[in-house]
Amino acid sequence: MDSRELRNAFGGFATGVTVVTCDSDEGQAHGATVNAFTAVSLDPPLAQVTLGRTSKACQFLDGQSFAINVLASDQLDVAWHFAGRPADEPPAWADGPTAPILAGAATTISCRPWRTYDGGDHLIVIGEVEAVELTEKQPLLFFGGEFRYLSPQQDRAPGIHWGGSIDCPTSGWFESASFSPLAEAAHA
Repeated sequence: MDSRELRNAFGGFATGVTVVTCDSDEGQAHGATVNAFTAVSLDPPLAQVTLGRTSKACQFLDGQSFAINVLASDQLDVAWHFAGRPADEPPAWADGPTAPILAGAATTISCRPWRTYDGGDHLIVIGEVEAVELTEKQPLLFFGGEFRYLSPQQDRAPGIHWGGSIDCPTSGWFESASFSPLAEAAHA
């Protein structure tokens, strides 16, 4: 597999931009810009980040609490700062429930360590969500190798929203009265 072609394919999936924050071995706040973030489970509450094995944050996360800071659209400088292009003025930190957090994030998800898995040249780090902080801020996005913003004119796709979908997170995939496992349905 050509690595450039694979990177381009992966880049065809729009994501939010996060900074994973934790304490370093010396107790100093540390962060890394990451767009590989996934919600895993509601029960138990789990979230996942994927970090390159050679990153400092990856070394600091071994068995440590961390926070996932979903950056707001006005935090492009913060994204670059933690991606290796330090800003003239460092981002503002705050104390979080499990680890240091970034001031001004659109959403913050504070986690305790749960599991870590081999992900090739990356580690898959899953945290148990301890607390969340939500705001009304628009997120910073990443698509096609570039940072992007939601357009006020096109911030939602037309048509039916989650409430009309079988994947609606509030109603589940199936109505309990109509669901029967495939094995039972085949024998009916």
